[in-house]
Amino acid sequence: MQGLKFFNIKLVLITGFLVGFCSCLKIGETCSSSNNNCDAGLICGTCPANDNTRPRCTRIQPIIPTTKVKGLPFNKYSWLTTHNSFARTGSNSGTGSILLGQANQEDSVTDQLNNGVRGLMLDMYDFNNDIWLCHSFNGQCLNVTAFEPASNVLKEIQVFLEKNPSEIVTIFIEDYVTSPQGLSKVFNASGLNKYWFPVAEMPKAGEDWPTVDDMVQKNQRLVVFTSKSSKEASEGIAYEWKYVVESQYGNEGMIAGSCPNRAESSPMSTSSISLVLQNYFTTNPNVTQACVDNSAQLISMMKTCHEAAGKRWPNFIAVDFYRV
Repeated sequence: MQGLKFFNIKLVLITGFLVGFCSCLKIGETCSSSNNNCDAGLICGTCPANDNTRPRCTRIQPIIPTTKVKGLPFNKYSWLTTHNSFARTGSNSGTGSILLGQANQEDSVTDQLNNGVRGLMLDMYDFNNDIWLCHSFNGQCLNVTAFEPASNVLKEIQVFLEKNPSEIVTIFIEDYVTSPQGLSKVFNASGLNKYWFPVAEMPKAGEDWPTVDDMVQKNQRLVVFTSKSSKEASEGIAYEWKYVVESQYGNEGMIAGSCPNRAESSPMSTSSISLVLQNYFTTNPNVTQACVDNSAQLISMMKTCHEAAGKRWPNFIAVDFYRV
């Protein structure tokens, strides 16, 4: 009985896709797409890719794990994370150009945060004498791949943290910025520095992180990682794979029964690294298929990665089209 209770607590920590309070229609019940008569946190939708054409209530908001179990170390929770959080369907480039960059999400970053997303993946580039969010290639941002200045999204995060003083947000930067102190300047301008969790306090030998309560009390509620190792010394921004093991992204990371690490990461089982990031999204984003990917297959991969990571549940679960 105790083992079952422990397993149920673990499931709570895995973030979402679980049943919450329902005053209207419950998750999985048939609904009306015309008035969305589903309970809060649910949306009335279909999944034609899974032959599910009858509208049903589907969860778009995860259960925030800290509302279920309080006071644990940061690395004992799991957080819904969006891949290319800024790359929104229907976006226009801030340059005025058409956008050829692929979209990975349907909501603004503000809406993502309000819906329970707590991990954001942002691709940052030098562009137009500023730092921009681009979904590009060969390390170069172009008019047709430039979404918007990074300061826009960072300001959205700042507003959210200011309005929600008990919430913690993590940013993963795919870093193509080469301008001196480029990232520092854009974070300083956004007003996010006052929430910064310092690199010096990050565990470096596999020990637990501070509790979420401690992080909130100290107002250290923004955790930021960069893909460039040099930025840790030059700008005080943590080098991601020194603190996080990360699974393979794209189609290669979606093979059932396998949870390999991406090339830059240490093996998933590395116990001297405290945080675990699981990627689960296709190489080419597909909003139609996402409703299949983000359901039973995702849960199955979480279990596979749990074993690969030395029986640790992923702390960050990164997906495309999280609402689907």
